[in-house]
Amino acid sequence: MTNKPLTIALVAGETSGDILGAGLIRSLKNHYPNIHFVGIAGPKMQAEGCEAWYEMDELSVMGIVEVLGRLRRILAIRKDITRRLIALKPDIFIGIDAPDFNLSLEGKLKQAGIKTIHYVSPSVWAWKQKRVFKIKRNTNLILAFLPFEKTFYDKFDVPCRFIGHKMADDIPLNPDQTAMRQQLGIPLHCRCLALLPGSRHAEVALLSAPFLKAAQLLRQRYPDLHILVPLVNAKRRQEFEQIKTEIAPQLEMQLLDGHAREAMIASNASILASGTVALESMLAKCPMVVGYKMKPFTFWLAKKLIKTPYVSLPNILAGKEIVPELLQQDCTPENIVNRIIPFLETDNSELKQTFLSLHNQIRCNADEQAAKAVFDVLKEPHC
Repeated sequence: MTNKPLTIALVAGETSGDILGAGLIRSLKNHYPNIHFVGIAGPKMQAEGCEAWYEMDELSVMGIVEVLGRLRRILAIRKDITRRLIALKPDIFIGIDAPDFNLSLEGKLKQAGIKTIHYVSPSVWAWKQKRVFKIKRNTNLILAFLPFEKTFYDKFDVPCRFIGHKMADDIPLNPDQTAMRQQLGIPLHCRCLALLPGSRHAEVALLSAPFLKAAQLLRQRYPDLHILVPLVNAKRRQEFEQIKTEIAPQLEMQLLDGHAREAMIASNASILASGTVALESMLAKCPMVVGYKMKPFTFWLAKKLIKTPYVSLPNILAGKEIVPELLQQDCTPENIVNRIIPFLETDNSELKQTFLSLHNQIRCNADEQAAKAVFDVLKEPHC
């Protein structure tokens, strides 16, 4: 690298992307302090020195109805940032997740001669696999968290770098359950169960009832069972509390504002919605039962589209079922109880050893690996 100042543009669309972007900016500056960062950034990226042309919250919209309500604004932002970046000609553009926004933007910028990286693979290996051709066309490199993602891209000759998962770097290989229980005020020798009914409205609405009913049955079996329920924000907490009032008003439990990771480290087992939280539970060495429910038509459509035999990342990483998955009509209180009991009554040493092995596979210092990948693309000649 020369001493010429570099300009790197980034776009993050939600909190997880802001965390990844901040870590990447930090690692890039450690190698090369003379960099100017611009784009769409959250508070963590801005704290690391990224100049925000738009606030990340402008893109943080979930759900079809909500997106439609904001679509005109989102399209206007993408049009404006495309124009400004083509005029600026940054040395490289990095789109962090948010594929619906970033992949099209990356295509326009690449056509204009700007190198592009997409950070976080969309789940093309699971559904809508034809997106791989758009990714190949619009990016110089994709950065993948998981080894099977690189294997998938290699089949299609798409430049991809496996960098590991930042969450695997952040969580200790052997979390201290005793210390975490002391931190959360939980008795050291009781059984502890974490309930995580999801971060989205639809998940909380559909999963809270079976999870709560399962917890009631488990409390009858284990009178000293300590139940932790971390909730992602005040809105989800309000929704969960309303359902609890209807389903299990007398059931004692400890509600937490956030702190999902801490709850899983402190617990003997967890009952959780499918998603990244299942990977986090694995890294926390917390055995789990994965449950998920959707509206009937959505589930029918998902079954048609999804190409993998499993939905949870621990099972996909292992290539076999190491944690139970209870989907749709199988996600009943009785089924959940039957599958969680073995986790509450044994030390689960074999399963935890498998979790540890998988943890090591994806613990690669992701921020540093991502920074190296960026510098490697910068060194490549323009096509």
